[in-house]
Amino acid sequence: MQDPIIRVIQLYKHYGVLEVLRHIDFAVMPGEVVCLIGRSGSGKSTLLRCINFLEEPDGGTISAAGITIPAGERTREHRQHIIQLRERVGMVFQQFNLFPHMTVLENLIEAPTIVKKMRRDESIPLAEELLAKVGLSEKRDVYPGKLSGGQQQRVAIARALAMQPQVMLFDEPTSALDPELVGEVLNVMRDLARDGMTMIVVTHEMGFARDVADRIVFIDGGVFVEEGPPEQCLTNPKDERTRHFLERIL
Repeated sequence: MQDPIIRVIQLYKHYGVLEVLRHIDFAVMPGEVVCLIGRSGSGKSTLLRCINFLEEPDGGTISAAGITIPAGERTREHRQHIIQLRERVGMVFQQFNLFPHMTVLENLIEAPTIVKKMRRDESIPLAEELLAKVGLSEKRDVYPGKLSGGQQQRVAIARALAMQPQVMLFDEPTSALDPELVGEVLNVMRDLARDGMTMIVVTHEMGFARDVADRIVFIDGGVFVEEGPPEQCLTNPKDERTRHFLERIL
């Protein structure tokens, strides 16, 4: 029996008196695709940001790809563990966050050469392979400002993959895109899932969740309300809050 590649134990996060996440227990197996759904402000994105410590949890423990980090420490070792975790857990955001003064290729090789100390002659073939994977080989020497939103997001995915992560986190990766560009990004994510990449995806794209997710988690008010396979959560949800949410968006 495999161990989870992600394990969240009693995760708690608050902003002042506002409890954003309340005692979350959550595990993801290697190769599993989990989609987090719920209304805005339910805690979905905060959970992702806590998993790779863009937000420091106020309580609990995060284990990811062999790195275990308890919340709330302020030590040098704690900071070093966060760096190690982020090398193994890639993240793609709503906004593309590409470096505008760098070409597409330069965006991809920046982190491997600086963080992983990869030689340039090693990182360039890797970057070119990833650009081919996301269908953008011909854009290697183009600057981000010359790309469509969908192309920029595909570059952002390739850039995250350039660190050769074991897990990918996606925080509503299509929400900033025009509708006609959404499909090209979701297709790249489908390919990653087929290749066995472990993925946690915050999304409002219910068709994608139905097709690709192994498990769906509905979050409301900072707690897990319902989780299970897509056919159960989306077609026959057990909880009234899940039903009301799906009635509004489907």
